[in-house]
Amino acid sequence: MERKSSTPQRNGRWKKNFWGYMFLVPAFVIFILFMWVPILKGLVYSFYHVDFVAGNTFVGFGNYARALSDPDVLTAIKNTLYYMALCFVLGFWVPIAFAIAISELRRFGGFVRVAAYLPFVVPGVVLYGLWRWLYDPVGPINAVLGSFGVDQISFLTDTKWSMISLVFMETWQQFGSGMLIYLAAVLSIPRDWYEAAEIDGAGVWARIRHITLPSIRNLIILMLILQVIGTSQGYQSQMALLDGGPNNTTLTYALLMVKYAFTRLDYGTATALGMLMFIVLGGLGVLQFKLNKEDN
Repeated sequence: MERKSSTPQRNGRWKKNFWGYMFLVPAFVIFILFMWVPILKGLVYSFYHVDFVAGNTFVGFGNYARALSDPDVLTAIKNTLYYMALCFVLGFWVPIAFAIAISELRRFGGFVRVAAYLPFVVPGVVLYGLWRWLYDPVGPINAVLGSFGVDQISFLTDTKWSMISLVFMETWQQFGSGMLIYLAAVLSIPRDWYEAAEIDGAGVWARIRHITLPSIRNLIILMLILQVIGTSQGYQSQMALLDGGPNNTTLTYALLMVKYAFTRLDYGTATALGMLMFIVLGGLGVLQFKLNKEDN
């Protein structure tokens, strides 16, 4: 009896929402064509020697073996992990700190929000040109450091400073977008909690520690996982400013994959590297899903 009664309900729901489902069809088609079809093609190509003229040749796991035996791959993995660690240490906490600080402002809050977000809208060409000038041995940063008696620093050509310089540049450009997300979460916290804490004598740091940070904990975890996924695919600034140099110190995994595809024209090995990254990032995605499920 339950099956008979549930069937008309299901049919009625489909009829009622039919046009809503139809509006979703284009989005699903675009998602499949531009996301899953390339992923599946990449999986297929990773087992072939790709030659668009003579035709593809099946090589099995040969591309994976070639990729894993390349010493540049190990270098790229180390550089990528170092880049991810620097982004966490130097950049991850900046938008959180700014969001909390701006939420405490009583005046000029709107101006500060706009000023903090403006670097995010700077085009890449302008950004890299600007920071090449700032990092120049006779540029403004070295001029300021020289006024304090600090020796000239080769930010982009010194192997000790090259990756750190890129992370500082990207933090300056991108922290504004993350700050707005955190700021929205901070402002959604009930103000009654802060007022009650103030009545109990809690200072600013106590309110941040016991109210603000615990309230946005889930968002912090989510943003951390998204940053790990994003920075693991970093290559744009490394390629545009230094092309992986000096001495391969900024050669990241994604940049090496691009070089395999478009410099060495070895698309099979490039897709094999891409599939290995897909497996790792897919595992992080599953971890994120489980963490969100446990929190809910």
